[in-house]
Amino acid sequence: MEKLAIVAIGGNSLIEDPADPGIARQWDAARRTCRNIAEMIADGWHVIVTHGNGPQVGYIVRRGEIAAREGIHDVPLDLVVADTQGSIGYMLSQALDNSLRRLGMNRTVASVVTQVRVDPDDPAFQNPTKPIGAFMTEEEARKYADQGWDVMEDAGRGWRRVVASPKPLAIQEINAIQALMLSGYVVVACGGGGVPVVRNEYGSLRGVYAVIDKDRSSALLAQTLRADLLIISTGVEKVCLDYNTPHQRDLDTITMQEAVQYMQEGHFAKGSMLPKIEAAVDFVQTGGPRAIITNPANLRRALHGETGTHIVPGFGGGAD
Repeated sequence: MEKLAIVAIGGNSLIEDPADPGIARQWDAARRTCRNIAEMIADGWHVIVTHGNGPQVGYIVRRGEIAAREGIHDVPLDLVVADTQGSIGYMLSQALDNSLRRLGMNRTVASVVTQVRVDPDDPAFQNPTKPIGAFMTEEEARKYADQGWDVMEDAGRGWRRVVASPKPLAIQEINAIQALMLSGYVVVACGGGGVPVVRNEYGSLRGVYAVIDKDRSSALLAQTLRADLLIISTGVEKVCLDYNTPHQRDLDTITMQEAVQYMQEGHFAKGSMLPKIEAAVDFVQTGGPRAIITNPANLRRALHGETGTHIVPGFGGGAD
């Protein structure tokens, strides 16, 4: 039986050059990433792909605000997340299909619009922290803050708009995702962390103004399906301690306990690496055998233990 890997692709990894975020460049990044995922599948892995959408959501929201000046209706944030699930899911589905065919594999790729239930009383709604949209200077951010935006500095890379990021509780379409997986489909699901929804007092679902962190939803998906591996694809080959300082150290294999210690010591920025480490710890803590954090170009090498940061249960490991 094929082993199951959840591969989480960052929305920022599809925009390799923030100065040139056009659709053509996003297609190029999607194709490069999917070639690596296709090689995983050719090596015998069963793969479910998840993806982020932070920059893409921000662009759509901004376009809506500009269009509103011309009398065009606004688009609620839950629908924007669903829009990006469709557009990014389409890109990944097509790129994966083409990559698999070049490897002589005829596998159908299915992208599922996914709702993820959250708690309406989650404290995150009172403390927006999830970055969306493009990076800005502090001056630009302050200007938008005066217009009602919540903004914050993002891991030393610039300022960004932020929205609420509640904890994912349950994946509404989990049975459909599992059925597709067991039928041999390559599935794209939980895009952008899933469309955040809550149940009202009558049990009905409705969307809420938020964006769920895709790494946390990916960990929940991996836990629910008892995956053998969670891979979080990001912009760096390995996680580092003392990042971007003269004392920077790469991490190869670390235990869950060591990862928690490093988080408590403040090594990982809230807007970038921290949620990835938290997701990896969540997965391993609930019985997952291993989580890997690396960049798209090194997915295959990381699977063979040649690179990437591996988070495992137990004791031992540590920085190089």
